[in-house]
Amino acid sequence: MGKTFWVLLVIGILSVSCVSNKDLLYLQNYSKDTLSVAVNPVISKPYRVQTNDVLSVKIKALDQKLVDMFSPSALGSTTQTTETDQSLYFNGFTVNDHGNIRMPVLGEVNVLGYTLDEIRQKIEKQLLEEYFKKEANIFVDVKLAGLRYTVNGEITVPGTKTLYQDKVTIMQAIANSGDITMTGNRKEVVVIRQYPHGTEMHTINLTDAKAMQSPFYYIQPNDYIYVKPLKQKSWGTGTTGVQSVATIITALSLVTTTLLLFKNL
Repeated sequence: MGKTFWVLLVIGILSVSCVSNKDLLYLQNYSKDTLSVAVNPVISKPYRVQTNDVLSVKIKALDQKLVDMFSPSALGSTTQTTETDQSLYFNGFTVNDHGNIRMPVLGEVNVLGYTLDEIRQKIEKQLLEEYFKKEANIFVDVKLAGLRYTVNGEITVPGTKTLYQDKVTIMQAIANSGDITMTGNRKEVVVIRQYPHGTEMHTINLTDAKAMQSPFYYIQPNDYIYVKPLKQKSWGTGTTGVQSVATIITALSLVTTTLLLFKNL
């Protein structure tokens, strides 16, 4: 009876203390129904610019000297420089609380709620109407000055990151931070997102292949991603079978030693 009790106790502890394989694998439940989702690119809505976004606006022409005055530095240098977070912050155009960016010569340009392509067309139209003719062959390029986001919680390398891509998935963002730890809850990853009306919290299950259909699969600038801990971490048990067995043996040894000490008193 005694041996049976201890065996059942060990099995019970192992069953609740170890992190199962299903809690660690990404994009499970893969079937023919989700095949098209995985193969075909996920169509995401064009991002609409919000306050505090930083835009990179570059204006080019056949005669570059004609458009140098529209550049933030107005130096007219053709030297290639490496763009860093600092250079993009100081040379980019920050969207103020009124939804405007302040450009040399052009002045205040409202961009709040516009897509990057709409902003490009707007600036290009203003340049052609007020300063140049079509023969000038003006080329305007508008991009986000890096996609900045923050990852916290059960992540290998938490912190604020910047990726210089037009589109970034939550899987890429997590991989760029060293992946979720073994005690991180991949089934309830929280995405805190800013909207014109305020901030909202959303959850996404990264262990399910249907996550690729979620509107939060692609992150947006200034997203805050939080990975909750699994219950195993709060219990203080091991994350693997070996660690759990070691924890149980240590606990039983401590209990046995304590009982022997009391018995000898």
